[in-house]
Amino acid sequence: MSTSTETSPSESEFLEVTEPFRREIIAHCYRMTGSHHDAEDLTQETYLRAWRGYPKFDHRASVRTWLHKIATNTCLTALDGSRRRPLPSGLGGNAFDPTDTLLQDHEVPWLQPYAGTVDEVAPGDDADPAYVVGARESIRLAFIAALQHLPERQRAVLILRDVLQWRAAEVADAIGITTAAVNSLLQRAREQLRADRPDPDAPVTIDDPATRDLLARYVSAFERYDVDAIAAMFTDSSIWEMPPFTGWYQGAESIATLIRGNCPAEKAGDQILLPATANGQPAFGLYMRGPDDVHRPFQLQVLDLDPSGKVAHVVAFFGDDLEAEFARFGLPAVPYEVSAG
Repeated sequence: MSTSTETSPSESEFLEVTEPFRREIIAHCYRMTGSHHDAEDLTQETYLRAWRGYPKFDHRASVRTWLHKIATNTCLTALDGSRRRPLPSGLGGNAFDPTDTLLQDHEVPWLQPYAGTVDEVAPGDDADPAYVVGARESIRLAFIAALQHLPERQRAVLILRDVLQWRAAEVADAIGITTAAVNSLLQRAREQLRADRPDPDAPVTIDDPATRDLLARYVSAFERYDVDAIAAMFTDSSIWEMPPFTGWYQGAESIATLIRGNCPAEKAGDQILLPATANGQPAFGLYMRGPDDVHRPFQLQVLDLDPSGKVAHVVAFFGDDLEAEFARFGLPAVPYEVSAG
């Protein structure tokens, strides 16, 4: 789009009709790529393509549909031949021994968390309620991880049909294949995802008192560095993983052993947790006390909660620039104001 300080009437009109859908398009690109950073870049490319094509847009389709069509093809072009973005548990193999040495792999393009609430990624109040629920549930981390097992076109077809609820003919027109091919790709995608798709009934928000209490106890256990209390939050089937470390760990006892053997914290007060939202789920920025007595970003934890009132899954994301990553989730560089001296 033009970088001029003067905005032409057509550009003004374009921005007026397309900007309300930007968050939806970012979420769509994120579902396709598993990367928030790539999603933002691809959204920008989508809007540039849309701006160039806007004079020929005949409004026979809605603006939302038109933008999603452009975004889908932009993502398919970008994804052509690229490696998928897994979580450690998606690499195959059994759960790791928590007493083994931790190994990192910075060559793997790991799945990234999505910064945003469910309301930012779902359509407005005028949309079909089923559409709204599908859009919100489909941003969950477990669903995005499951999508990564699909080839690009299967992924696109499943998202367009099952999340956006497009008709098969609309999908065929959008990505340039036959309706029969759409149906075939959708069937294969659904079969592949059947075992990996997360439980849609699992609570992922803090809307109810029981969930708020669970999260408060979770924070307290970490901040007190009470590993027994932390372990009590998990079940025998709970999973803990932390990319770019390649291991994943299952069960409360294994998770406790992992924390005892590898966490830099030694006592109460070494860790501070601040709440955030990632993938529409409860998340926490964990700050670790350093030698200078200042707490700094250590990991971003994204939680999936069990209906029984336990923590079913934690993905603790590490990174090279955690301060910038925390800022993306609205978290400060330090969890309190540091005095000048």
